[in-house]
Amino acid sequence: MGVRGPAPVDDRGLLAEYPFLPGAEVLAEDLAASLRGLLEEPALAPARELGRARVRAALEDPRGTAALPALDRADVGEKFLSFQYARVLLSSLPTPGPIRRWAVYEAKRASARLAGPGAEELLEVADRLGLGFRAEAEAVAVPVVDYVRLAAPIREAAFRLGRQTVRRGRVVVTAGRAARLVEEGIRRQLGEAVPLAPEVVEALRERDGPFLDEIRERLPALPARPAFPAGRIDPEGFPPCVRKMRRTLAEGENLSHAGRFALAAFLHRIGADGETIVDAYRNAPDFEEGITRYQVEHITRHGDGQGYLPPDCETLRTHGLCVREGDPTAPRAPERARDPLCYAPELKSPLTYYRIRARPKPPGEGSGTSAGPATAPSTGRPG
Repeated sequence: MGVRGPAPVDDRGLLAEYPFLPGAEVLAEDLAASLRGLLEEPALAPARELGRARVRAALEDPRGTAALPALDRADVGEKFLSFQYARVLLSSLPTPGPIRRWAVYEAKRASARLAGPGAEELLEVADRLGLGFRAEAEAVAVPVVDYVRLAAPIREAAFRLGRQTVRRGRVVVTAGRAARLVEEGIRRQLGEAVPLAPEVVEALRERDGPFLDEIRERLPALPARPAFPAGRIDPEGFPPCVRKMRRTLAEGENLSHAGRFALAAFLHRIGADGETIVDAYRNAPDFEEGITRYQVEHITRHGDGQGYLPPDCETLRTHGLCVREGDPTAPRAPERARDPLCYAPELKSPLTYYRIRARPKPPGEGSGTSAGPATAPSTGRPG
């Protein structure tokens, strides 16, 4: 059966399932709920508790695979208000990691529903999000501009534009792949904190201080420069590409499959232990400790414990991970490499950079196995 275009849908039911859509606020009109009311009204306590449940579910099940019965039983008003309460709770925290973890959870829950039979709901949600998706035979046609924007952070190689069918300015994908693209759009939208007045932050702290402390304990923010064993590793010697990879993860942003592998392999080869490497991924939006630890072990134990070598500079450039651009003396964005060493002919790999810049010598460089197609530390989503 072909993919049909948008069909009439139950508007309130749709907005309750996707409370991030424009116009969803109408669900709370009957309750006359304001932000202050959501924080203080005794009658809205069930919505607040459900909001906390949504946050807990994101911490425990970031891939959104488990059912949340309390959410399924809630009426449309409670669904919307619980979503809003979860969002303002997490926006009150000083670091972005928790809200980005929650954004992954909510986006995956939505994607799982959108990937179900039929594409009417998928096309309707995409349309309300301002995406130009349209039905085309057995597939969905996505404007190239939308496709590139949504697919760029997705690590799976199958999403690269060069592997897609493009017709008349549109990328033709399956309904399942279109749902994955919408998921990315939702994740981006929800991953940014909403601005809150200081008095609102204080009110949230007074009401939910212990719960907020629990979140911070379970998702601790990494310092800008994680501690390394004294005398063994010199973070000042890291090349600009590695510094950007670490900063991307520490700020709760997604890092590509190739970037996750390169960072783990580099840290291992300069002497970081497994715990230090795992810690580098804790603020990733889809972090799952068991999966990350398993994959770090795979990378670091390859070749009788020597581990994979990190990719060389040419490979990093191929994957868009090199930050060297243009004239090293020209003005540039903070992420770009101004260090002349990045342009030296002898610089072939991040390990070479570290050997030259850092005080200690990285153990194991120049021996062991070459980098291969290892599994990057996936923090919850297949690479």
